[in-house]
Amino acid sequence: MKAHYYLGWFNSFFPENLVRLLQEDITDRKSLAMISSNPSNYEDDGATERSWLDQAGIKFDEYHLINYHVQKEDAQTKIKNASVIFLLGGNTLKQNVFLMEYELSNLIKKSSAVVMGASAGAINMSAKCLCSKNFGYKVEMSSVYDGIGLDNFSVLSHFDLENNIALFQSELSVLSEEINIYASNKDCALRVKGEKIDVLGSVFLFSHSKIQKLDETL
Repeated sequence: MKAHYYLGWFNSFFPENLVRLLQEDITDRKSLAMISSNPSNYEDDGATERSWLDQAGIKFDEYHLINYHVQKEDAQTKIKNASVIFLLGGNTLKQNVFLMEYELSNLIKKSSAVVMGASAGAINMSAKCLCSKNFGYKVEMSSVYDGIGLDNFSVLSHFDLENNIALFQSELSVLSEEINIYASNKDCALRVKGEKIDVLGSVFLFSHSKIQKLDETL
């Protein structure tokens, strides 16, 4: 049973309880495929996210960074062969466009790999996302766009909800009537495996216009 990890951002390294689960879930360590969130910037190499895995003692035989430097067909092959797929943090919209252009979303959904995403990557793993200038997007009009849809909920990652509850409610109440929204800030994670959702750190559930803080299970 494959696992999905929706991560916030970790300023140092993964905590021990998250490391333990990752080590349990990532048994095949042949290939790590990292998907850039700024694919035209070849200096965006995922060094930070890779350092989290290195520190956790999770190392791979092969490392592949997928961006515009990689041909579309080669990128698809690397996704198909990956043991772990890691969607990197950074620019949510650029990564989303890249996933569509390279036709990677369905391949990721069909993959038996463990799939991870940090910040922007976690947002793009989810089913839907609200793109709003109030959430830092450089847009004039708010809109909802589709993510990969690994699980049928929305993620707002790396967001300080506790100090922005009114903004959060006004922006996301309509979407919360359609699907559940999980909001987390730094040093947080959701792990989805089968029907079970595990929580690390300060994570809130927004459903049908009601907000509740979730108990940690990790």
